[in-house]
Amino acid sequence: MRYYVAPLEGLTGTIFRRIHHRYFPGADKYYTPFLSPSHDHVFTKREKREILPEYNEGLPVVPQLLTRRAEDFLWAANRLFEMGYPEVNLNLGCPSGTVTAKGKGSGFLAFPEELDAFLAEIFAGAQGPVSIKTRLGIRDPEEFWPILECYNRYPVYELTVHLRVQKDMYRHPVRGEYLAPILAQSRNPVCYNGDLIRPGDLSALTNSFPGLEAVMIGRGLMADPALISVLQGGKPLERTTLRAFHDALYETYAQAFDSRRNAMLRMKELWFYLIHRFEGAERYGKQLRKASDPRDFEAAVERIFTELPLRPETVPGW
Repeated sequence: MRYYVAPLEGLTGTIFRRIHHRYFPGADKYYTPFLSPSHDHVFTKREKREILPEYNEGLPVVPQLLTRRAEDFLWAANRLFEMGYPEVNLNLGCPSGTVTAKGKGSGFLAFPEELDAFLAEIFAGAQGPVSIKTRLGIRDPEEFWPILECYNRYPVYELTVHLRVQKDMYRHPVRGEYLAPILAQSRNPVCYNGDLIRPGDLSALTNSFPGLEAVMIGRGLMADPALISVLQGGKPLERTTLRAFHDALYETYAQAFDSRRNAMLRMKELWFYLIHRFEGAERYGKQLRKASDPRDFEAAVERIFTELPLRPETVPGW
């Protein structure tokens, strides 16, 4: 089984990837939060901090691109291949309204003829492997079958399927009944994505689909940074390692942003998930969320780590 880290905006940037890999090695790939290539074909300073090779040295990183203009995709993808990346991913899965309103991400799935023409152009011009991350459609998962026929016409390096439609966002349960027919009908390798939170979730999945070769994990890894290590037979999450990971991440953000407050705000995004790994953390979780001063945030973190036991596994409450 191959284990991939999902691209989560505000969470899995270059600093997170480096610190996570240091304390919890084992991920086969880290997908970057999406880059949006513009018409002027120049990477921004922020994008360069994500994709220049020196920021990802020693890490198995796959850049993800979000666009519906083939010429913009090809410019960015081929530039990334020139940098040495072995794969580029196309985002057809983002359900955010600000993205889908522009016909991008999963919003592109509403325009199958345009999508087919787009894929024909990028697969003709890409200088390396292109993978795709997709949802099942916009409103109805039955929309996926003609979309899958479209994907089957192209040499997709790997097709990661998030088993929800765009309108589900992340609230509706994953539509697991669609995995078997997708595996049977896809001509390209399939990676599963969706609500892998605890080790038992993966066990249930692999017991039902022993031929599945890759999974992508997002929110479950934010709540339990050791999850991939555990799935590979390693030790469960330990308080001392988690604290060292947390503090290294916080201090690196503070240095990079030249601001402990901005670092605190970034860490709060992680704590939205991480808090669910602690027993009885509701009261301290509220303190974390309300903290406006880094000293208050740090005090709440200290109380959590010194007073609260780790749960045996994540109890999702987001």
